[in-house]
Amino acid sequence: MLDFRTAAICAAAAITAIAVLIAAAWHSPLARADGGSSARNQAATHAPDDNGATIQAHAQRILRILADRRTNNWVRYWQARYACDAAPAAAQDAPAAPIDRVLLTLTAAICARMDARLGVNPADYPPRGDEQTGGLLLNEPRAAAGYTLLSVSRTRNVYLLDPLGRAAHIWHIKDNPPNRVSSHSKLLDNGNLMAMIIPYAILEIDPRGNIVWRYDSAHALHHDVLKMPNGNVLLLVEGRKSREQAIAAGANPQFVHEDGLEYDYLLEVRPTGASGGEVVWEWSTWDHLIQDFDPSKPNYGAIAEHPELIDINFLLDTISNRRPNLPRDWLHTNSLDYNPALDQIMLSPRHFSELWIIDHSPTTEEARGDSGGNSGMGGDLLYRWGNPRAYDRGTLADQRLFWQHQTHWIPAGLPGAGNILVFNNGNEFPGYERFYSSVDEITPPMDGYRYQRAENEAYPPDALAWTYAAETPADFYASAWSGTQRLPNGNTLIVDAPAGTIFQVTPDGKPVWKYIAPRHYHISLWRNLWQDAGAPPWLAYGFPANPLPDPSAAIKNRVYRAYWYPPDDPGLQALDLAPGAYLEDHPDIHDWARAAILAGDFGERLADSDFDIYLDENILIYFKQPCAAADTQARFFLRIIPEDARDIPARRQEHDSDNSDFEFRHRGKASDGWCLAIAPLPNYPIQRIRTGQHATAGQLWQADINLNE
Repeated sequence: MLDFRTAAICAAAAITAIAVLIAAAWHSPLARADGGSSARNQAATHAPDDNGATIQAHAQRILRILADRRTNNWVRYWQARYACDAAPAAAQDAPAAPIDRVLLTLTAAICARMDARLGVNPADYPPRGDEQTGGLLLNEPRAAAGYTLLSVSRTRNVYLLDPLGRAAHIWHIKDNPPNRVSSHSKLLDNGNLMAMIIPYAILEIDPRGNIVWRYDSAHALHHDVLKMPNGNVLLLVEGRKSREQAIAAGANPQFVHEDGLEYDYLLEVRPTGASGGEVVWEWSTWDHLIQDFDPSKPNYGAIAEHPELIDINFLLDTISNRRPNLPRDWLHTNSLDYNPALDQIMLSPRHFSELWIIDHSPTTEEARGDSGGNSGMGGDLLYRWGNPRAYDRGTLADQRLFWQHQTHWIPAGLPGAGNILVFNNGNEFPGYERFYSSVDEITPPMDGYRYQRAENEAYPPDALAWTYAAETPADFYASAWSGTQRLPNGNTLIVDAPAGTIFQVTPDGKPVWKYIAPRHYHISLWRNLWQDAGAPPWLAYGFPANPLPDPSAAIKNRVYRAYWYPPDDPGLQALDLAPGAYLEDHPDIHDWARAAILAGDFGERLADSDFDIYLDENILIYFKQPCAAADTQARFFLRIIPEDARDIPARRQEHDSDNSDFEFRHRGKASDGWCLAIAPLPNYPIQRIRTGQHATAGQLWQADINLNE
């Protein structure tokens, strides 16, 4: 067995040998695609085979990373480790020239000594342990070593985490206006972010947080946005038809709300200047309807014979009866994807529990009809999958998707490329839910630019190409939001949004990396909670000195989506990355609140109830000590009645109150002796509030508080 000194000498020799071999391979006739002056008289059989070229490129890539002294060692380490993990496995088993076989062996030797070579060791930064409730909890060797981009809903900050869960870069959205929500952000190749500020703005933000492009929409944007290869931006937009318009299109009047019906459409925008853009393409669901309710109305036909069309009456009765708070929300499309090879777009209409694919190649005029484009079908649906009930080709037993999110094609170059990956939430309208989540992969039945379907049958496939669910399915249940992504080493990234949890699983379903977003990003909101504590902790993280307009930012860790990027991603190369602090090292907002209450430094005690209720400015805190297990298992409710009814958000005015349910948050176990919840109040004058807790078994307690007394 070699001792350490011998191994070090071997490693040094290996580096030199790799450099020599790469140079030799690069300058030899085998490596010159055009023959070159030194190969003009060589036979064509001397051209490099695919395996040899792949091995040489692999070795050159690792050598360039090791030679890059301008980048800090941690970033170089992750780049090199990613390059090592991406070794051309197929080439190892295939025939190759002797020089390439030696090159592959020596490259493997360098990869084995990467930690010592760069003077870093990830083992010195293990997961923080069972006592940690946020941050990196799992990091095993089979994890793909990349960077993870996440933004917590209703906050101004977007975080790029290194593989050890440290903040490598933070973007601060400087003018995120009040009452607008940053749904999620995506990294662009230039290092900027594309961010959606619901409901009316799309921003491109540079690494310093400056807005370099802004698009304000006259119509409500929602859920997703993507930048296309041509530089245009594809937007998901919400429209509304009046009750009369919906009935005229064949909707059953019994189930059409008095405010009409919401529908979704797409806009492709070409950016112009620092703000604004030109709409260059449109597609609307309203142009592709069918109905079998009223023969005297347009679009009348047999639903089962036209799967390329959308049944305007599907779900209307369900929404009317089971979702009375959102009676107009018919489709609730929640994701976009674009396939440049096919020039097709994928949509995820959540309430239909389906994914749809449409053709992007038709003109806007053709997209309103049923002809034109690569498919010859205009803007009609090319493919749909997940719930054949939606087009009268199945029953509940045939349903495969349940209020899914982030339906998308697996990109070229990744395991499963061309297949469709989807986060299958398992939630649905009452009576249709399955109460567990899965990540599912299917192989679409391609037929040129169209998709195969047997006559009188639903669209295939019946079987999944791959799936992940918990060993006990109910243990993994994200009822809303969430997402997934295939990684280069075959792992799959999964985002459990309600739990703020991001994790990787291997192809055989083993979790190998897990991160939980902390709940306390914005401690600076409440001066009471950090007075006399020295410098506020947000200073080191670039947080704003002024309070955010939405105080709920401090008590949530919901991550709508997260995106994984390899260390050599162009967007990362454009950033000045360096290992930063752990986000979870911020003081926990609930610890601060408890300390302030016990010290008598927090606000006014409002009412007697099962909990003590305190008010300070626009923050309510519910506190109980001692606290029983039952107190941690029920949800708080809060009904806010303003002094002026016009202050209520428009969509809630019909209820005469601002309904602000919030999640209970407690620290430690009930036996630790206390539990606590925090709720923000709006900035407008409040007349009274009604609050309490309810559980499955019924209401536990209620308190009515008149703030004008």
